[in-house]
Amino acid sequence: MNLRRDVFQAIADPTRRAILLLVTSQSMTAGTIASNFLTARPTVSKHLQILTECELLEQTQNGREVYYSLNATKMKKIAEFIEPFRKLWDDRFNKLETIMKNYKPKK
Repeated sequence: MNLRRDVFQAIADPTRRAILLLVTSQSMTAGTIASNFLTARPTVSKHLQILTECELLEQTQNGREVYYSLNATKMKKIAEFIEPFRKLWDDRFNKLETIMKNYKPKK
């Protein structure tokens, strides 16, 4: 049984976020990605599998090697979903900042 993974659960993991950052500038093999972490390679492979299932990573076969790269289209869709929430919190923090600037403590 293959359940569809939740993209937000996938990016909640710090290792998976680090993997996404690693492949932003260039495609990498699983071995190259794993060499950047202290965890065992099978653990990194599991993270790669989850990111691929969520379509955050794309795989490209080049000979015997599989290269992983960022799926920018999927990341853009996530960013577009989050944008209204970011604006909401920015507005709230700006209001709080204004209140704090005008706050005069009682003596």
